[in-house]
Amino acid sequence: MSEITDFDSLRRAMAENGEQPEGPARNARAERLLLEAERLKIPLAVIEALGHQLKVYNYSSEKAKMFVPFARLLRMWDERPEDFDAYETHSLHWVFKWVSAGMLDQPHVPLASVEKWLGEMEHRYRLAGHSERAVRSAEFSVAAHVGDVARAERAFAAWLAADRDTMADCHACELHGQGWWQAERGRDTEALELWAPVLEGEYTCAHEPHGVLASSLLPLLRLGRADEARAHHLRGFRLVRPMESMRGAYAAHVEFCALTGNEARGLELLAERPAYFTDEGHPRSKLTFLSVVALLTGRLGELGLGGERVPGAAGREWTADELAAHARAEALALAARFDERNGTGHVSERARARMAQRPLVDRLPLGVRASRPTSTAPAPAAAASAEVADEVADADLPALIHEARRLSDALRPHAVEAWARVARVAAADQDVELAVRDRAEIADHEAIGLGPGGAEAFERAAGLYAEAGDPGEALAARARAAYVRALDGEVDEALAAVAEPYDRILALYAEGGTEVPQAAGVLMARARILMRRVHEAEGPVSGSTGTQAESAVRELLALVDGRAGDDVRLAARVAEGHAMLAELATRSGEPQTGAELFARAAAEFVEAGVPWFAVEYEAQLAALAHELGDMAEAERALRAALEHGGPFLEAIGRAQLHLQLAEVVGGRGEAEEAVEHALESAHWADEAGAGPTFGAWARHQLGGYLVRQGRWAEAAEVLESALTDLSAETHGDGAVVQTQWWLGDCLSELGEHRDAAERWLQAAEIARHWPEQHDHATLAHLAAESLGHAGLHAEADRAYTRAGELWRELGNVRGLIRSLRARAWLALRTEQDTDVARALMTSAVEECADAFGAAGDDETARLRLIAELGDTHRQFGDLLARSAAEDADDDAIRATLDEALSQMSEAVAVFVALGESGLPARTGAELAAGWLECDLGRPAQAAARARAVLRSCADAGFEDDEGDGRVGAETMRARRAEAEQLLQAAEEPGDR
Repeated sequence: MSEITDFDSLRRAMAENGEQPEGPARNARAERLLLEAERLKIPLAVIEALGHQLKVYNYSSEKAKMFVPFARLLRMWDERPEDFDAYETHSLHWVFKWVSAGMLDQPHVPLASVEKWLGEMEHRYRLAGHSERAVRSAEFSVAAHVGDVARAERAFAAWLAADRDTMADCHACELHGQGWWQAERGRDTEALELWAPVLEGEYTCAHEPHGVLASSLLPLLRLGRADEARAHHLRGFRLVRPMESMRGAYAAHVEFCALTGNEARGLELLAERPAYFTDEGHPRSKLTFLSVVALLTGRLGELGLGGERVPGAAGREWTADELAAHARAEALALAARFDERNGTGHVSERARARMAQRPLVDRLPLGVRASRPTSTAPAPAAAASAEVADEVADADLPALIHEARRLSDALRPHAVEAWARVARVAAADQDVELAVRDRAEIADHEAIGLGPGGAEAFERAAGLYAEAGDPGEALAARARAAYVRALDGEVDEALAAVAEPYDRILALYAEGGTEVPQAAGVLMARARILMRRVHEAEGPVSGSTGTQAESAVRELLALVDGRAGDDVRLAARVAEGHAMLAELATRSGEPQTGAELFARAAAEFVEAGVPWFAVEYEAQLAALAHELGDMAEAERALRAALEHGGPFLEAIGRAQLHLQLAEVVGGRGEAEEAVEHALESAHWADEAGAGPTFGAWARHQLGGYLVRQGRWAEAAEVLESALTDLSAETHGDGAVVQTQWWLGDCLSELGEHRDAAERWLQAAEIARHWPEQHDHATLAHLAAESLGHAGLHAEADRAYTRAGELWRELGNVRGLIRSLRARAWLALRTEQDTDVARALMTSAVEECADAFGAAGDDETARLRLIAELGDTHRQFGDLLARSAAEDADDDAIRATLDEALSQMSEAVAVFVALGESGLPARTGAELAAGWLECDLGRPAQAAARARAVLRSCADAGFEDDEGDGRVGAETMRARRAEAEQLLQAAEEPGDR
């Protein structure tokens, strides 16, 4: 900051300090500036410095410091009101509201003092001629805080009834407070109706819609509007994150996470603000924050995560249980101090209610990475034994066996668990002797649960089936043992192992020694093993491999097809057989046949009553349909897969299906539905532990769909989260560049131009290594624009120069011309160097002229160059007109304006060549030339140009203000209106 030498430098320093981030550093600077003001010996300087100090204290965690400078200001006012100018007089009365609220927020200030101050405020406002609106608003705050509902309702009504004047809070802040009371009284719908103008951007201020977005979260959830709540969280948290003074709003976002199954994100938010645990300057917001901390950490305890480490106050490590107890005790102690001051129990009641809240939804996916925390601690042995004992005590073993057999015969998903329970109960009861058949089925399902490691258990089951007198099922179990070896990569060994069961089952079946289900079990295992060879082959399968597999599948179908009846297992064998044929057709270069067979297999699984088995094949069908260009079939298959998978679909499978569906519906322009599916995909990827890999890709896609909808703040949060995990090695550098690009778009739209430029430059640095350099050039150009908007003009010029060089190398004349024009404007604005600016604009004109020769007979290219040349002449004229120095002599100014007029006339002539499509640009340049004619004292020429524009509007049919659906209609009506103004100015030069 600059040295303070006079009142002006003090004001500049205060303005500069006001732009700094909220916090102790800004406050300390304000305190030093007050000392500098006192040295100036100017009363108004001291008054302004005190006002600045009050403002920074109010918007920080040190609100308690407001009272001393305000008391001094008030004393100065009472002693010498003439030292205050109009602005500082207004400010003094304005901060009465801050101080009254500040007293209420400090439990050490007696309630009698607060009420006395309220009376003082009312008295001084009346003397100053102000409305009582702000006074009644302050009274409402006092009554609501102590829990006096009747008084609060009276004050609320009086607040709304009083006239708005210059002392009333801004519309945004007033609506926030009014909506808060409606929500507090259980009127959520009314609250949201009041907040709507703030949420929609009609009313804003330095701290709104930040506060309203936070306050709206729980009302939206209570009304079942979870999608809006999610959007408000992502948008609102982005706003409050840098605002140190908004601890209460920050707490509302943590509370939202605790009540929506996003405990992990809540912990991340706590970790960002360790000072919030200890900042003492605003006890009321500290109470709110600690109450929410207790809620969140208490929720972790309920989930069995009480022993997990969590972020808390600095200086020690915390477990969730420890922090929950600490935060609860601190919050209740603070609440008790407020209640002691107020003489009620209202604050403690509200704190307890906040800490006792139950989740409003089990899980609300947010799109940002934050996996649900899980306990890694093993269950104590004693507890596990007790669980088994309870299971045995409550068990009816014959009923358990019956239910397990029913589930396995019907291929239900929980059959393995049911047989495991039978085993546990039987093992725990020494008086129970299971039948051999029961033990065989237990071993069989144990093997199924072990997957590739189940060969030994299958062999044990085979022995037990044989002992039970079922040689066919014994052979089927041995065949299953061979198949799981193939899953481990031992395909040749598996084929050798299945050969004997295969030969024996065929002979046994021919002799009538076994039935179709057992024979089908062996044939299916053999077909699966042969299909492993197909899966392991790269590219198209060899003739023998495919032929052997197909022969095995058709042998199975010949045995089973038509014999399934009501047997679910046999029906599933038929469906799986058709799915195998589909894979073989696809691998043999017959995708259409493959798609038809996959569709048939899926339908057969559904018809058999086991739709969850159809999911894998519906997903493959969707991929084939996509390849064949049948997007409707791809979408149908994906939706069917999600429906049929139901609760049995694994998390990663669900993530993949949702993302594929997002891509399909997004491809046909349904961005809103694409957002929903991409959200689900990111959520399930996190649940599957694939957040850094597949989850990052899903977030990348989600961010893109949000960008497409113009949901900039939400998209920015999601894309920043994606960038945490996206890497060129895993996801490709194209994904990283695109994410950075989208994020730059978002930040630019949000007015965060410096950060936008940084993102685009990071993307450009990656793209500079690509063979094709168009993206590199575009990113450099975008970064230059944002650097200019951020006031970093030297950096902007370097970026434009870099972009221009790239455009030149690419032969992109339009890009080169635009970079030259942008540099010209920068030169004029930052260096006040007209010569440099002129030279750059001249270069832009010359580049256009040179490009015409290269365009040849390409009419489209020539028309684009004409438009670019016209724009360049027009901007050259504007630049020259603005470069005319006010302190130059009249002849110099006239010469510059004449030169500007010449460029405008050139622009008009160029735009004529575009015909009707160039009408808006031509008339705009004509009007600009007309105003220059006026400035040069040539009213006749100005009037002629105005009439020319009016004729053009009439000839084009823009003669009245009626609605017109043509492109450019609004522009042309504006041109006509401006032409009439120019004509009037030209005909009445004395008024100009």
